[in-house]
Amino acid sequence: MALSSAAKDRKSHTEPPQETGFLNRSIELSGVSYRFQVYLPEDWRRDDRRLWPIVLFLHGRGERGFDGMWQTQFGLPQAVRDHPERWPFVVVMPQCPQDQHWTDPGTQELAMAALDRETAEFHGDPDRTYLTGLSLGGYGAWELARLYPHRWAAVAIAAGGIFWSYAPARWQQASTLPAEYARALGRTPIWLFHGTDDPVVAPRQSELMYEAFKAAGGHIRFWLYQGLKHDCWTRAYNEPELPRWLLEHRLEPPPSAKAARGAGKEMEPPALAERLVIPLHPPAIRLTQAQIDNLAGEYFEPNNVAALTLFWQGERFYGRDRYGQISELGAESPSELFYFDGSSLSRLIAQRDAEGRIIAIVFRDDRHEERWEKRKPAPGN
Repeated sequence: MALSSAAKDRKSHTEPPQETGFLNRSIELSGVSYRFQVYLPEDWRRDDRRLWPIVLFLHGRGERGFDGMWQTQFGLPQAVRDHPERWPFVVVMPQCPQDQHWTDPGTQELAMAALDRETAEFHGDPDRTYLTGLSLGGYGAWELARLYPHRWAAVAIAAGGIFWSYAPARWQQASTLPAEYARALGRTPIWLFHGTDDPVVAPRQSELMYEAFKAAGGHIRFWLYQGLKHDCWTRAYNEPELPRWLLEHRLEPPPSAKAARGAGKEMEPPALAERLVIPLHPPAIRLTQAQIDNLAGEYFEPNNVAALTLFWQGERFYGRDRYGQISELGAESPSELFYFDGSSLSRLIAQRDAEGRIIAIVFRDDRHEERWEKRKPAPGN
């Protein structure tokens, strides 16, 4: 049966004219072709004239290469895959060639050329253009922020700095160099993330930048993750507040754009200096013996396969998983347990019946949850 014109119109409005998600791209500079990727949110449309917030993401040292793909496996791209609903952004992900650095002029040109082209093609909003990078990409993000200070509505950097590991002589300028970046960036909002135990890029790098921006009256946040090593970016990009914070900031539109929008004068971001030490886990509370006895026991998946055994030994609480591995647990509350040596997001949450007896444990992390029922002890036990 042929579709009516009205049905065809409905069909054309429900089917996107452009593929979305992670897309293979390439760009040619000085006769050399470079592969990279761009991410388009699911509801991106070519014909709706909507301007989209756009992020330039610079990856770390281990993702360099020529395949145009490896840089999508860690950091912001991973967070986008885990929680696309949090990231309504076009994300540009160039790849630094092997044996080069994001602080090299050629790779900086590559990153900006990719951003410029994707901004034009995919309706990037010049007032909501953001910059972020991790590790080696954090080095590069600081440089692009300094070189193009009026391009970015906000900048987020994880495990980065301005004292490059491959240029140790820069440390001789530790007393003056951070202030140069602070002067160049003014009140551009900056959010830094670092692990306290980072052995690769010392947390002092972010400390120095924080102090310089604070002294200059800049707008800077610094979150220091207690107990984390170099990989603080998984935690940082997983912060639900990060994409919301980015979207809170936009560049001041030019006078012509203000008149077209009928908007008032945009205010410069206020001076801000926030430094927080973020614990890996909450403080553990002490459980009563009755609470321990209620939690202890065997828990099974719906197919009757043992998933978890909780037990008390030597004044400590433990969990043994289906593979026999034993991990110490702490109690955030009488109904919520966490792993001391595991993800800061993983939780074991007790479910109770009307009499307060625990009947199941729900394992929950940032991406999914599983429910395991408690096996009742045999009669007489």
